[in-house]
Amino acid sequence: RRSRRRKNVAIAYETGLGDGAEQGTAEPQRPCWEPKDWREQLERIREMRKKRDAPVDEMGVEKCYDSSAPPQVMRYQVLLSLMLSSQTKDQVTSAAMLRLRQHGLTVDSILQMDDATLGQIIYPVGFWRNKVKYIKQTTAILKQKYGGDIPRTVEELVKLPGVGPKMAHLAMNIAWDSVSGIAVDTHVHRITNRLKWVKKETRYPEETRVALEDWLPRDLWREINWLLVGFGQQTCLPVNPRCNQCLNQDICPAAKR
Repeated sequence: RRSRRRKNVAIAYETGLGDGAEQGTAEPQRPCWEPKDWREQLERIREMRKKRDAPVDEMGVEKCYDSSAPPQVMRYQVLLSLMLSSQTKDQVTSAAMLRLRQHGLTVDSILQMDDATLGQIIYPVGFWRNKVKYIKQTTAILKQKYGGDIPRTVEELVKLPGVGPKMAHLAMNIAWDSVSGIAVDTHVHRITNRLKWVKKETRYPEETRVALEDWLPRDLWREINWLLVGFGQQTCLPVNPRCNQCLNQDICPAAKR
């Protein structure tokens, strides 16, 4: 066995969605660990999110691209909005994407744009100087290697400058309509640890993704990011969570009663 003592968790990606075993050779399925009260907690979070009025609902990545654009352009805009969204509020990302689209947001238009202009357009997104560099590098790779489109796998997406696992899984979901894994950002990481949806506390979002995918039914993977991000923006805040407004107050291990 490989040593499990390593500082950073390894990022593993699925290469296919088959059952992985020939008929008659599959091992009996072992009982799966699952957290206490998780189904009831999930239903209550759905109830709290039914208005769909969090920033992610109105200005999230799924609202930032031009849905009338050709599919290839649309997918590129999805990827760019994800790159801009890192450590940036949805409102700021949405405004930056709108400004970019007004300049004609395509692979060719970005390659023709000088760095100073691109920086002025996307400012004040978080780490905008680095993002100018990453956007230019990634766009050049897409032009040269993918014919102006974006990759179709998580493994290829995370090799692009400025693209992490969360962005890659969301890109697969939104751009390619493919559920490749759970997109874990700081909200999902924080809330699932508070709810004890992981066997033991995780330190990094990528650890959380692996822990969640080990037990959470696959048909919930697409929903969980959107659901918990909005819940984290409105109720389960990073600091001073609004436990008195939360329907899970009586069954949440972290609730301040």
